[in-house]
Amino acid sequence: MGRMEGKVALISGGAEGIGGTVGRLFVAEGGRVMLGDVQADKAAALADELGENAASVELDVRDLDAWEKAVAAAVDRFGKLTTLCNVAGISEPGGVTEVELDSWQRTIDINLNGTFNGCRAAIPAIAESGEPGAVVNVGSMLALRAGGGFAAYCASKAAVTALTKTIALDCAAKGLPIRANTVHPGAIRTPMFERYLEALPGSTEEVEAMFAANHPMGRIGEAEEVAKAILFLASDEASFTSGVDLTVDGAGTIRE
Repeated sequence: MGRMEGKVALISGGAEGIGGTVGRLFVAEGGRVMLGDVQADKAAALADELGENAASVELDVRDLDAWEKAVAAAVDRFGKLTTLCNVAGISEPGGVTEVELDSWQRTIDINLNGTFNGCRAAIPAIAESGEPGAVVNVGSMLALRAGGGFAAYCASKAAVTALTKTIALDCAAKGLPIRANTVHPGAIRTPMFERYLEALPGSTEEVEAMFAANHPMGRIGEAEEVAKAILFLASDEASFTSGVDLTVDGAGTIRE
């Protein structure tokens, strides 16, 4: 039996990158997934590829109504919702005195408010399933070890970490069998990372080496490595694990 057998997951940012990889892995592990993304065509194409245990829905995480519709779509298609993975996010550079105000607001809206909206919409549906459930939110290495040039990103991801802990405590206090945990990736080879390779000065090799230097293991992580951590926290293997910060960052958070 697969580790996601009998579970139904709604995944934001599910069209590609970490979210798309999570969708693939969950289906391979016997689960059913609703892939939510603003890139509706990409999400639909991936759902078609994954077959009858996958579907997609257009989802702008900044819109609570869109979240409500996505939750309803998952329940309508698969009969219940047991798992929420908040993966959608953006990263735009800028220190606190330089960051463009619209970039600050956009980052907070997507990374923090988007995660809040997802939890607000999905947790009641997970509770209604009557089964053990899980919320897995994606933070960042920079939530735990801030970088001066990423004010909005660090602030939003640190807030996601605190928000997740409040959910873990709230669900436990209410007697709801819903766990909430945060996975903190380092630099991971995704479309977001590829955009940084193109945007920053220097050759692709030089920029990648700069990012890799932040990880004592000396390399960039792969989306599959993050997805496997999310899988563990979403599965019953983590049945007594709630409110934790799981780093997938090549020891980047604890580097000297």
